Formats: sequence, structure tokens, C-alpha cells
Amino acid sequence: MKKTENLPRRGIDRRTVLKGAVGVAALGTAVTGFPAYLKAAGKPIKIGVPTIMSGRVAILGESAVAGAMCTVRRVNAAGGIEGRMLELVVRDSRGKPDEAARMTRDLVNNEGCEIILDGEASSGSFAVNEVVRDIKRVCVHTNSEASSLTADPKNRIPWAFRSARQGIHDAVGGGIYAAAVAKQKGLKKWATISPDYAYGRENTAEFMEYLKIFAPDVEVVLQTWPKLFQPDYTENVTAVLNAAPQAVYSCLWGGDLVAFSDQASLYGLFDQFEAFAVNLGDYPVIKAVKSVPKGVHSGSRYHQNIPDTAENEAWYEDFMANSNVLPTNWSWETATGMDFIVAGLKETGGDTDVEKLSAAMRGKTIDSPFGVGGKLTMRDGDNTLINYMVGYSKTIPEEPYIVDYKQTAWADILKYEEEWKKRNNFA
Repeated sequence: MKKTENLPRRGIDRRTVLKGAVGVAALGTAVTGFPAYLKAAGKPIKIGVPTIMSGRVAILGESAVAGAMCTVRRVNAAGGIEGRMLELVVRDSRGKPDEAARMTRDLVNNEGCEIILDGEASSGSFAVNEVVRDIKRVCVHTNSEASSLTADPKNRIPWAFRSARQGIHDAVGGGIYAAAVAKQKGLKKWATISPDYAYGRENTAEFMEYLKIFAPDVEVVLQTWPKLFQPDYTENVTAVLNAAPQAVYSCLWGGDLVAFSDQASLYGLFDQFEAFAVNLGDYPVIKAVKSVPKGVHSGSRYHQNIPDTAENEAWYEDFMANSNVLPTNWSWETATGMDFIVAGLKETGGDTDVEKLSAAMRGKTIDSPFGVGGKLTMRDGDNTLINYMVGYSKTIPEEPYIVDYKQTAWADILKYEEEWKKRNNFA
């Protein structure tokens, strides 16, 4: 596919409310007996977006908002939903769960947001989840990959959905892929370096669980857990070097992964071990690493050539032409969250009633540039996205940065996920 590095980009002002278009005056406000959504005809549909817009991982929050705006622009240019324009109201949580919770309430109570598009990492998404449980607004979690957010029945809410990857899906795909590499190269001793919070702990445990299922001879000789946004990884790198594993797995992400990769390169870590860094494939991450190591195994994130279709290329070009940041995994996930919201709103005729809208979104399949065969499904039962791209590639130091993509079959993912749910009493 062609590259579009030189496309013009327009910035997003993170300090202001993001508007796809100006809503026209409300109609029918003086008419009694009409449903609320008819009275609101013409008013914009406000969608609240708590996310991370400052600090080390701000690039991810910015790319998430830019992804959502791809859908907003398209819908508003076509006349909106029954004449109502979509309007994003973005708030910066700075990656703090308490701020994410406070801002979610504020977006509903003071800004009049009818829907929440949760752009938080896992650390904040659990807090947002409890707020929307209480205030009862349709919510789509677009970035949290912690499996328990939707897999654990205690966390499930009928009106909360996940358009983000689910950790167990990547774990099955990663386990199958890594086991094949381990058997081929005799990689029996493994170490892990992952962030010390829900996503890091869950993702790493799931990856190692499936690696051992498919390669029973594997043993973990060291696990080290740097704090989120930690500035110095010397202690963690030294611990791995002293343990002398044959392979290393990490689910560090964003700016943390950039900082770790640059520091680890000084010690030659990537030259000494087979490395699996599931989140290295994000464009801003791999382009920010000073010296991209060759041959690191990276999980699928977002790439303009995966899937290698005209639809994905067109979405990439639209994103690049209207954004001052590069697309990330958060970009397609947040765009997908907006796509499901729009699909639901079209079915309800623009009615944002929590029961009607959540029923319209549940179990729905939509056309998407990010799905296998051009389709994505919001699975009924746990409101979780399936049929997106799951696989692994190898890194190279220059464009296109990842090569040799190996896709995992969804039949395998669903089979092993079902067994995992039963073992964890999540079925």
C-alpha cells in the first residue's frame, strides 16, 4: 500500500470542546407529550470523553480523540443522526483514576453528555465503569485491555461495552505464536517486564498461561514490575540481565515502552534475548524509539497495511489528513467505539435512552476497516468486541516497521477463551 507521510495534518485543540458541527436550535421544547428525544431534535448529541491528554502517554489520548473524530466528521457531514450533530466533549484525566471518575460525573451532570466514550487506560476504566453503573449512561470502553473489565460478571453492566482489545484474545494469539518460536529456537527460560497495575498483571499472566499451554517446557525465571510512568528502568533491566533468560516478554506501552526500550538498548538487552513486546508496533512508539531493534516480536496494534485493504488505507489517509498525531491502537479502538454508538443511534432514531440504545448496540455486527473480512461484532452476553485483527509481526528499523504478520484464527481464540472463562468462573 502507498505511504502517506507527507499528508497535511490539522491539529486538535485539547483545551476545548471538540465539535463536529454547530447544532441547530432545539425543536419542540414547548410541546408537551412528545418523547424526550423528539423534543431534543436538532440539539447536538454530546458524547463525553475522559482520556489522557497530558504527560508521558498524552500521544495515545490525542490519537484516541483523533480516531473518534474520523467518525464524527463523516456522520456530521452526512447530516448527523436525524438532524442532530455529534459533539465530543473531551476532558484530561492525566491518567489518574480518581480524576477519570470525577470527570465522568461532571461530563454528564454539568456538560449534559448523553453518552460516555471512555478513552482511559485500564487504571481509569474500572473507575469510569463504576460511575456509569451509578449514573446509568451508555458507555463504551475504548482502550482498556484488562480482560476482567468485561469478562468478570461482577464488572459487567448491561449498558457498558468494550471496543478495545481484550487481553485474553491477544494472550491466545500471542501464546500460539510465541510457543511456535520457542519450540523452533529452544526458548525454555523466560522473564517478564510489565507495568504494575491491572492491565500489566493480567496481560502478562494470560500470555504466560497460554505460552505454557502450547509449549509446556517453558518456565518463568523472573518477573519484574515497574510502576506506571516510572522514569528509570535500570533496576528492572539489571534484574533481567542477571537472571539470564532466553526470552523476555513485556506489555509496557506508550511512553513507558519508549523509555524502557531506549534504556534497555544501552545494555544490549535486545541483542541477548529473544524479545516479545506486544505494544511496540504502535506508530508513535516505534518511531520514538531512538534505535529500533530488529526482530522484536510485536503484537498487532494499528497499521495501515493490517488489514491490507483499500478501506483501511482510506481510513489511514483520512486520519493523517485531519490529525497532528500518528494513529495508534487507541485510534482504531476509539473510532470503532464511535462506530458502534452511531450504529445504535441510527437504529433508535437518535434516541439516547440507555435501555433502547444499549439494546440496539448489543450483538450488532458492523462494516469496519479494522475487522477480519471487513466486519466487527459487539458480542452479546458480555458486550465485548470480536473479529478484530489479532496476530504478531517482527520489527525492522525503517518503514513499514513491522513485517511477516501472522494472523491468529478467531476460531482458535474463541475456543480457548471459552475454556479460560470456565476455569475462572466467568462463563
